[in-house]
Amino acid sequence: MTKVLQDIRVIELGTFITGPCAGMMLADLGADVIKVEQPEVGDPFRGYQGTQYSSQFQTYNSRKRSIALNLKSPHAKEILEKLLEQADVLLENYRPGVLDNLGLSWEYLHRRFPRLIFCSITGFGSSGPYVEKPCYDTVTQALSGYLSQTMAPSPPRILGPAVADTVSGMYAANGILGALVERGRTQVGRRVEVAMLDSMISFGSSAFSSYFADNKVHGPISRPRASQSYALQCADGQWIALHLASVDKFFINLTSAVGHTEWVSDDRFSTVLARQKNYEVLTQLLQEAFVQFDLAHWLKQLTENDIPHAPISSIDQVVEDPQVVHNGIFKDLHHPKQGVVKNTQRPILYDGERSSHDLAPPMLGEHSEDVLKQIGFDALEIAKFERDGAIAFVKNSS
Repeated sequence: MTKVLQDIRVIELGTFITGPCAGMMLADLGADVIKVEQPEVGDPFRGYQGTQYSSQFQTYNSRKRSIALNLKSPHAKEILEKLLEQADVLLENYRPGVLDNLGLSWEYLHRRFPRLIFCSITGFGSSGPYVEKPCYDTVTQALSGYLSQTMAPSPPRILGPAVADTVSGMYAANGILGALVERGRTQVGRRVEVAMLDSMISFGSSAFSSYFADNKVHGPISRPRASQSYALQCADGQWIALHLASVDKFFINLTSAVGHTEWVSDDRFSTVLARQKNYEVLTQLLQEAFVQFDLAHWLKQLTENDIPHAPISSIDQVVEDPQVVHNGIFKDLHHPKQGVVKNTQRPILYDGERSSHDLAPPMLGEHSEDVLKQIGFDALEIAKFERDGAIAFVKNSS
C-alpha cells in the first residue's frame, strides 16, 4: 500500500463536507486522521438518514479514526493539547472564533506547538463584512458567480451536487500539503486559511478572465458555446455528450458521422467562431440528426470517426461501465459492525498503485479509548474523562 503521508497525523475538527473532504484527501494519501466529534450526535452529516452512519457521512470520512470529545468539557483543552503534541496538522471548518473561545487560537497554538500546521476553512474568510454570516455550499456558489453559470434557466432552479464544499476541501488539502513540504525545510508550521468564497472564484477563474479582458459576463451556455459541447437525445431516449473544442477536424468528422458534410462549407459553421455564434442553430440541427437513431448506433459512429463523446450515464450505469471497472476506483471496505461499505478510492496513483489503507468510515467514538491510550493517558484518566462526560465510546451499531 502506498502511503506518501505515512507518519503524518491530522486532527480533524470537521463537520459536513469541507473539513471532512480535506481530511479524507489526506487520509487517502496515508495520513493518520483522527476525527474529533461531539458525543451522541457527532458530525451532523451522520444523522441524515436517521442513523449515525448515513451514506452522506460515509462519503467524506473513510480511512479515519473517530474520537468523541465534548468540546465544552473542562477537560477538552487538556485532551486536545495532548492530541496536538503528537500531531502535524490541525484542520477545522468551524465558524471564525470558535477555537479562539476554547483558548486554542492560532497564536497560542503556534507558540505551544511551533511545528503544527493549522488549517481553517471558512465560508467568507476570517474577517470582513460577511464574517458572522452562516455559509453553506449553495450560498457560496451563488455569491461567487458560479451558480449564475449553472442554474437551470426555465424554471430557475438549483441543480447538481455540492461543488463549493468539495472544491474548498481540495484547496485546503493542497494548502496543507504545501505547508508540510515547507516545514520539511524550516521545521516551522504555517497557518493555512481557505475561504469557500475565494475557492469558488478561483475554481471559476476563466469567467473572470473573460470579464476582465473582454467585459463579457458568462451565463449558463457560455462555456458550452465556447467549447462546442452538446447534449443530444437519441431515438431510444438515451442521451449522449459531445465535446468538439476548437479543433476543426472533430467538427468535420462529425459532419461525416451524421451524413451532412455540406455543413463544412456552410458559412454558419465553417469556422470555430462561426459555430460559436450559431451554437443554438447547430444544436437544433444535431438534435434532429441524433433523434433518428439509438444510442448504440451513435456510439459506434462517433467512435469510428474519432469524435470526443460519451453516453450521459446515470449513477448505476457509471458503476458498471467497463472503463470504470477496469480503473478500480470503487472498493469494498469492511467494518466490524457495519459490514461492507462500498466507497471510492483516491483518484491518484503512485507507481501504478491506488490503495492507501482500508479503514471504513468510523462509528462515533469508535477509537476514543485507543487514541487516548496512544497519546499517553492511562486507564484511570480515561475513566475519569468518561465519568465527567468529556469523552464517549461507541455504544451501539446504529
